[in-house]
Amino acid sequence: MPVVLAAALVLVLAAVGIAVVRPGPVADWLGDEPAGRGTAATAAEPAPAAVLAGADANAPMPTLEGVRAALAPLVGVPALGDRVHVSVADVATGQPLFGRGEDDGTVPASVTKLVTGVTVLAARGPAYRIPTRAVAGATPGEVVIVGGGDPTLAVDKKGFYPGAARLDDLAGQVRDALGGTKPTKVTVDSSLYSGPVFEPGWDADIPTGGYGGAITALMTDGARSDVSRAKKDEAAGNHWAERVSQPDLTAGRAFARLLGVPAGAVARGTAPAAAGAATPGPGAELGRVESLPMVRLVDIMISDSDNIVAEALARQVALARDQPASFVGAGAAMDAVAGELGLPADELTLADGSGLSRSNRISPSLLTDLIALAGDGSRPELAAIFGGLPVADWSGTLADRYGTAATKAGAGVVRAKTGTLTKVHAVAGVVSTADGRLLTFAVLTDAVPPDGLTAARGALDRIGAALAGCGCR
Repeated sequence: MPVVLAAALVLVLAAVGIAVVRPGPVADWLGDEPAGRGTAATAAEPAPAAVLAGADANAPMPTLEGVRAALAPLVGVPALGDRVHVSVADVATGQPLFGRGEDDGTVPASVTKLVTGVTVLAARGPAYRIPTRAVAGATPGEVVIVGGGDPTLAVDKKGFYPGAARLDDLAGQVRDALGGTKPTKVTVDSSLYSGPVFEPGWDADIPTGGYGGAITALMTDGARSDVSRAKKDEAAGNHWAERVSQPDLTAGRAFARLLGVPAGAVARGTAPAAAGAATPGPGAELGRVESLPMVRLVDIMISDSDNIVAEALARQVALARDQPASFVGAGAAMDAVAGELGLPADELTLADGSGLSRSNRISPSLLTDLIALAGDGSRPELAAIFGGLPVADWSGTLADRYGTAATKAGAGVVRAKTGTLTKVHAVAGVVSTADGRLLTFAVLTDAVPPDGLTAARGALDRIGAALAGCGCR
């Protein structure tokens, strides 16, 4: 299903541009069908309403002069500071149409997630699921829970991420496997990840600021400490959430409770090596649950700008390329995969996968090359990055943007990932011109006055609106 969806999406994108609909219930579209849901319930879903019409595959391409005339007055405005780097290209052909410092590495903030998404889809594939396992420990009654890096793992059906793998399912498998043996100890093995749990380039307030947290191989609900409150805040458009300080131990204690093991009998350790499939004993697998498919994890990461999920996916790139599952290993692996894809990896320096680090550097031209590659049909699995892109004046981080007279031309026809840190404002995505030609654009600026957030966002939106409102010929 994920592969078919990705292939279908890229065919639509390459042939006629992006067509977006306002979804009905979509929480389980790519996951397992909920128990008890029958044909009648499925048939009752409302028909989706069109939001973004398809682009015309035969529309004329803008000229270099036309794009320059539309953008030149907008990219040098004071609101964007004195380091404004821009790239615009045609999606179908990849032809560059406008550039200003387009090959210069710039602090990208959250548009980094586009690189993370493309590289993990290339390295793991859209159908890959991240496992969480339980194995027999070295002593009788000891159960070891082995983190595989699934940040969406839930304790039970009340988890934050719909359709996520659950610890109560894993605990049930363990009880069945042990038969009459009562678990007496839980060991938490989060050794899959190495290195620091916080990236050194993160601002000092990020570890406790509600948008980042400790990155460990075992966690539940993206390390959120109060899932019920976080779900209510998310529904209201607030992605901030308090995070636990030791996500792996917190998850281990929740697992222990499900097994009837006291919290005092939970400690970190490592799983013993299995003696062999024919010999049930230390290291033997007692249960396994698996995450949502990678295509859905990427969608969550991009649509919600989920930093914890982003760091987990970056480590999946490292694991797929036999690199240490650390910040450094993930950065090196993503750089390598970008090079394998034919992207200008010399214009890419990654210290993390979320964009929280100010040590990251990405050029605008790499981003437009990446988006064009994902949309030209040559690598169908990469098209999953488009599903989660916010739509101007409708969804995600663009829901309350593009509503002014100067920007309304971009409403509904700009789809883009945004990025924001203090002094850093970025956007990268796609836009349909007035003639229906699909373009990709990226604007990165990292020297905006600290108090210039509102003005910078307005200036970025006017650039997208200018591309949407002109044929640029």
